[in-house]
Amino acid sequence: MSNMSYCRFENTLQDLLDCFDALEEETPRELMEDASEYERNSIVRLLEVCKDISERYDVYSYERTKEQLEKEENQFD
Repeated sequence: MSNMSYCRFENTLQDLLDCFDALEEETPRELMEDASEYERNSIVRLLEVCKDISERYDVYSYERTKEQLEKEENQFD
């Protein structure tokens, strides 16, 4: 695994949290009025992708897998 992919989710999470804060601070109209056309398209696409991710992937299965991996890793300590 390359270094870039190693921290892909960690880095993206921080950026996504920044976007979440921006969405929380302004109304859709305020946010869109201040944005370029490219940024407006990106806001809408980001929301679509987040919706798709939340519908397609079960967070609980990832949590269980994370717990299982941590348990396995701790067996060797």
